Amino acid sequence: MRNIKLTIAYDGTNYKGWQLQKNGTTIQGKIEEAIEKTFKKKHRIYSAGRTDSGVHAQGQIAHFKTSVPVPMNKIPSIINTVLPPDIAIKNAKKVSTDFHAQFDAKQKHYRYYILNSLKREAFKERYAWRVSYNLNVSLMREAAKALIGKHDFKSFQAVDKRERLSVRNIFSITVKKQKAFIVIDIKGDGFLYNMVRNIVGTLVEIGRGYFSPESMMEILKSKNRKKAGPTAPAKGLFLMEVKY
Repeated sequence: MRNIKLTIAYDGTNYKGWQLQKNGTTIQGKIEEAIEKTFKKKHRIYSAGRTDSGVHAQGQIAHFKTSVPVPMNKIPSIINTVLPPDIAIKNAKKVSTDFHAQFDAKQKHYRYYILNSLKREAFKERYAWRVSYNLNVSLMREAAKALIGKHDFKSFQAVDKRERLSVRNIFSITVKKQKAFIVIDIKGDGFLYNMVRNIVGTLVEIGRGYFSPESMMEILKSKNRKKAGPTAPAKGLFLMEVKY
């Protein structure tokens, strides 16, 4: 029995997120279907995180166990032949039998793209939130510093199906201007439901002058979701990398 670690990229636009659902097409569902077709046997795969509907990935990690004797170097190509073109297995690697994509993850890196432009961009808006009013990147960068470290992020937690511990450790946040884009990179030990998108929405409110940079710490300490900004659209969010 081998435990196989997959590195996966996908465009989440046409999917109801990663996790299997009774109603709706999901990334997990498509990959499990592809593995069944190529391996001639059902397998359950487990991911590092359950990205939401519309969220993309450059470096999602998943694992599954199999006794099917397919050569390791052939696994990505044979699964990719039956996957839709918006999902790709980038790499497959044999790992220890006790490796778990979710529970062994030490750091996740998310990136959010804001298209700060008055003009509509036909080939860019699929993967970015277009914000038409001018944003002050310096104010956004200053405010983001308040979130670094171990905090209770309840103010940035969307309503979830079950109660979760809301303390997380954010290792770094960078806010960069790249031509028409503002790129926000967040690295941490884990993230709550919609946490990154809620942080981005709050930073945008600060960038447009609705909130002061100092208000970020006040919002954090309030542990009140209503004090924070709106939830940024899913289409601008990418899971870039998971470290173990």
